Amino acid sequence: MRTREELAAQQADLLRAVLAGGEVPPGFDADKVAIEAKALLSKRRRVIAQLRPDVREAMGDRYNALFDEYAAAFPRITGQRWRDDAAAFAGWLAARGELKRARRFTLRRARSRSKRT
Repeated sequence: MRTREELAAQQADLLRAVLAGGEVPPGFDADKVAIEAKALLSKRRRVIAQLRPDVREAMGDRYNALFDEYAAAFPRITGQRWRDDAAAFAGWLAARGELKRARRFTLRRARSRSKRT
């Protein structure tokens, strides 16, 4: 029987594999882990696009590739808020010169903009 510490270490290894591209720990199906990792990346990409439609629109067809590059370099960390992740992505794009200006985006601003059109 495994100790709590061993199980915790194995769980941490699995999370690294799923969320941060780490090696799949022994005893886990690598194909299934890859499928889960792909699904979670897709969810993260979709949520960030919903929180920052201005960034999604500005990047056009390049959004997915750019976001995937960002996500590989900056995996989400425990307790990180989605809005903080979205702001970090916009900042990353701005630092690379992909986004002219990474300003603070608020849902209120997006709603008022949509009412004007």
